[in-house]
Amino acid sequence: TLRRASAAETAARARRTELAGLSRRAEAETRELGPLREEYDRVARLATLAAGTSADNERRMRLESYVLAARLEQVAAAATVRLRRMSAGRYTLVHTDARGGGQRRSGLGLMVVDAWTGSARDTSTLSGGETFFVSLALALGLADVVTDEAGGVRLDTLFIDEGFGSLDDQTLDEVLDVLDSLRERDRSVGIVSHVADLRRRIPTQLEVVKDRRGSRVRQRSTG
Repeated sequence: TLRRASAAETAARARRTELAGLSRRAEAETRELGPLREEYDRVARLATLAAGTSADNERRMRLESYVLAARLEQVAAAATVRLRRMSAGRYTLVHTDARGGGQRRSGLGLMVVDAWTGSARDTSTLSGGETFFVSLALALGLADVVTDEAGGVRLDTLFIDEGFGSLDDQTLDEVLDVLDSLRERDRSVGIVSHVADLRRRIPTQLEVVKDRRGSRVRQRSTG
């Protein structure tokens, strides 16, 4: 019994010594991890802030959206110049960073200011025809901003595919006047459309003719 008790005491002392060493080692490594933990927490807070998932980011706006928002303001301002003309002075585009409903993020929103009502509303409330020429104005505004950049590439040619059938006669005239002004600045504008009224306004046309043998393209001029 004495020998067993002595052996158990020796083993316990050895385990105590080993545990004491492990405890000192863990304490030292914990102290070394302190600065790394602080650095990690700092980087993690910055990462969640940039990703728009941090509680400190009230608008849930990503960093790239924050950067692009400044450019979108420029595009909206450039688009408004032509949008006012297309809408007979009614509509103006403005950037908004307000959050939408639910979990929607903010940063790249657009509102349209209606001069008839004096109020701003979401672009989703526009009709089909209005959506078309607002989108066209944005495309032209983007082209202007890109071209005006230092070392920017000039966009000499623009193709527009359909959408004209959703416009009333007055709006169609306004839109085509804007496109005509682009040609006056030595830009080429191509329109892909089935709207017959466009034929009298477009001097040079490429017409696709279909028959039993297939399709062919012929050039027409309205003089």
